[in-house]
Amino acid sequence: MPSRLVVSNHTGGRLLAFKSERKREHYYRLAKKIGYRSRAAFKLIQLNERYNILRRGDVVVDLGAAPGGWLQVAAEKIGEEGFVLGVDLQPIKPLKFPNVRTIVADILDSTTPERILKEIPRKADVVLSDASPRITGVWSVDHARSAELVLSVLKICQKILSPGGRALVKVFQGEQFPEILKEFRKNFDFVKVSKPIASRKQSAESYIIGKGFRAEIE
Repeated sequence: MPSRLVVSNHTGGRLLAFKSERKREHYYRLAKKIGYRSRAAFKLIQLNERYNILRRGDVVVDLGAAPGGWLQVAAEKIGEEGFVLGVDLQPIKPLKFPNVRTIVADILDSTTPERILKEIPRKADVVLSDASPRITGVWSVDHARSAELVLSVLKICQKILSPGGRALVKVFQGEQFPEILKEFRKNFDFVKVSKPIASRKQSAESYIIGKGFRAEIE
């Protein structure tokens, strides 16, 4: 009788971690080869291919944009007719695209939407956010901070997004996730939660896609 290979939970966990690390290295090397500033660029590429978020001529605002990988992808997708504004707490090294501008601002600051509106040619067609809070390692704390960040992004959408606009926002699964989803459904006609292949399998991150922004909601 042939023997069966038994993999312990410990071994299985190490195998999963190994596969995850290989995936991370693959996208890291690919990003360097192509010239993207972060491997996260592939998350946006994959989600955009599936949901058609970025379109030529769009005005795009990227919240939590450093180091600029999503700015690069957005600029490529919208073409020369569009405009991209990156917002982050840290200064972002200038990009080669003439229609990409960046500002230093805090997503949690109530004056940030006003500043954004002064920088963009018209209300945004798309709001992107791959922002994460500073991780403490304490899940309850990290999830609460992430939820605060996501809801702040939604508040900014309410101020700067044009009627019918689109949003793509990173969120971490947890006890506040259903409430976050509920708020997005109040503000968008179409809401979907998705996880791109470029995300690590064991990561709690997902992305909320919103389409058909209801501008009358405050």
